[in-house]
Amino acid sequence: MKNVYFGFQRQLHRRTLLRGAGISMALPWLTAMRSAFAGTEESTAPRRFVAMTLGLGLVGDNLNPTTAGRDYEPSLYLKPLQDLRDRFTVISGSSHPDVTGGHRAEASILTANPVGSSGKAKNSISLDQYMAKHLGDATRFSSLVLSSSGSNSPCYTENGSMIPAQSSPSRLFTQLFVDDSPKEQIRQAERVREGRSIMDLVGEDAKRLSKQLGHGDKDRLDAYFTSVRDLEQRMAASEAWARRPKPKVDVPKPVDIGNGNDFVGRQRLMSDMIRLALETDSTRFITYHLGGSGGVVPLAGVDEGYHSLSHHGKAEEKLEQLALVEAEIVASWGQFLRDLTVNGEQGSSVLDNTCVLLTSNLGNASNHDNRNMPVLLAGGHFKHGQHLAFDKKNNYPLPNLFVNLLQQVGLETDQFASSTGTVTGLETA
Repeated sequence: MKNVYFGFQRQLHRRTLLRGAGISMALPWLTAMRSAFAGTEESTAPRRFVAMTLGLGLVGDNLNPTTAGRDYEPSLYLKPLQDLRDRFTVISGSSHPDVTGGHRAEASILTANPVGSSGKAKNSISLDQYMAKHLGDATRFSSLVLSSSGSNSPCYTENGSMIPAQSSPSRLFTQLFVDDSPKEQIRQAERVREGRSIMDLVGEDAKRLSKQLGHGDKDRLDAYFTSVRDLEQRMAASEAWARRPKPKVDVPKPVDIGNGNDFVGRQRLMSDMIRLALETDSTRFITYHLGGSGGVVPLAGVDEGYHSLSHHGKAEEKLEQLALVEAEIVASWGQFLRDLTVNGEQGSSVLDNTCVLLTSNLGNASNHDNRNMPVLLAGGHFKHGQHLAFDKKNNYPLPNLFVNLLQQVGLETDQFASSTGTVTGLETA
């Protein structure tokens, strides 16, 4: 998106739009968008979080440097990212305590809940949805849940339900930037009001019921009322957003990649859509799950299916081809980071205000090991440029990083899932 300069000083609303010829265009964050009155509007650039999760992991020997600290020698996968060295941190020797189950642990990537691996049948809220629950009302979309293919995602609601993912960049573009017809806007508003009236009816029934309940049940009912009120507030926000014009961007609607095996191509295209969603402040919390393609990724030197390569059994030829695929995945992640440095806001870049996590449930896809998860963290207000190397045999709790991330977006908490604190050695800039 093109930046716009104004030769005057006055306070602008964060969602100021340029209008003309029947269209509107959202502006990037501008200094003039600071609040004129403390406490009434945001006075700093918004904090954001993007998780990119891999279904087939990354070979640790190719990803993690052999030495710890800030003077590490870059690994095979990190050499193309050396211009970004001071913008990301490598974490090795970490995993989610008690999480096993191989591929089934995809459900645990962002929840750290050992669902499916220790007898639990119900998942807990994922990191991104925890952020969206508390902070997602500031934007049109509280969060975006995306995938490279299919509807599976590592994103779960508070009651443990998986949130289906959107895998079409073109449909996402329409969702973000193409206004609904006036008739559809009215229909959406009516659906919201109908939902709210239903909640009102349920609320009245519950109030009558409360007169017949004991103290413990009344407490549980009060918690229920609180959730009802929260839902009503979200419904009211949805109705308001349905009537507002969507931002317009000066890029054409993307064409979806039909080849399901073009794993990297799909990654790059969806990453472009994620960047636009962040730059237009359409949402601040995004998860993109890159599941494992079963076919041959169209890259020179690769002639075997990606899933088969990931289960290499230490076969040299498979490892060589797998390295070609995974190097491109990491390089594309690096390009996404570079793209986030182009546009500025409040004297910093979008990347400076966005924590970007790359990880997977599999530390070793070949033997379905969930220990030693690959972890790259970029952006946000951290002192990057280092390799935090923890014990590969006695892994460090990765949920500690989730506490860091929650604090980065502005949530005052010191606990998430099985965390024991924040990450040792990861300091705030």
